[in-house]
Amino acid sequence: MRADYVVKRFLIFLLIIWVAATLNFFLPRLGGGNPVAQKLMATAALGGNLHAGMQDMVKEYEAKFGLDKPVWQQYLTYLSDMSRLNFNYSITNYPRTVMEMIMEGLPWTITLLTVTTILSFIIGNLLGAFQAWPGAPRWLQFLMPPLLAMSAVPFFLLGLVLIYIFGFLLQLFPLYGGYTAGAVPSLTLPFILDMIHHALLPALSIILVSIGGWALGMRAMMITTQGEDYVVFAEAKGLRDRTLFLHYAIRNAMLPQATALALALGQLVSGAIIVEVIFGYPGVGTVLFQALRGSDYFMVQGIVFIIIVSIGLATFALDLVYPLLDPRITYRRG
Repeated sequence: MRADYVVKRFLIFLLIIWVAATLNFFLPRLGGGNPVAQKLMATAALGGNLHAGMQDMVKEYEAKFGLDKPVWQQYLTYLSDMSRLNFNYSITNYPRTVMEMIMEGLPWTITLLTVTTILSFIIGNLLGAFQAWPGAPRWLQFLMPPLLAMSAVPFFLLGLVLIYIFGFLLQLFPLYGGYTAGAVPSLTLPFILDMIHHALLPALSIILVSIGGWALGMRAMMITTQGEDYVVFAEAKGLRDRTLFLHYAIRNAMLPQATALALALGQLVSGAIIVEVIFGYPGVGTVLFQALRGSDYFMVQGIVFIIIVSIGLATFALDLVYPLLDPRITYRRG
């Protein structure tokens, strides 16, 4: 792989991050409103009275958060802070910092997304590959219609259906949360099993929706691959069916699926965020939803920025490992 190609891709990655970060700064402010005033008014209303010096308090907190400065100056400060992963204080949860709250929810989201993405990608591609292979069991053909129908359902809608059936009617799984209320988080077997029990329905809603799309794409690629000359030549050589399937067909059909995985990361992340809100899962999605309700600019900016960087890094890394997936691909000049 040429060094200039890596540098070029990295510069494009930085450009995408800058454009996305700029939109991330301005979009929350288009809704108008004053998040500091809203928070202070809500707090005062809970106490049963409104303070006479409320406006002075609003101005003081705006100066504390830097919201009293011109927008262009806020933007420059924002870019400087983002480059150092300094996301300021949370407006609605002051004096807690944005990074502190993100780090609390990030392990939950990373675990949920990693497990569901890997499982749905592997299971979906294997089902699609077997459905297109001539020697596969015939009963696999009956799985495609329900899988395709499931892939058209949004993550959150299937999540609501699963909550109603398995949580409300059958009462097999909890309806809400990441662990039993009152439990103390710890690395003990009972608590880990409790977390898995709470995470099964959110994970299942993502996996069931994703499997159908991967299976359909892999089935189409396997059908195309079986007509390639190298597969026909391998068959003529008398290679075993298992060797043809693993080393000739599925290996070459996986490359477009890897490309689709990079393109689908954004949809997976956004879908997982909504699923977290539906299930009350203590991940980044729930924190983002609460920040949007409270017009917490800094929290929204911090979470969205981390999501953007994560997706960009995953796409960048996947682009660099393409030659490892298929040796025919090279970035050297011919």
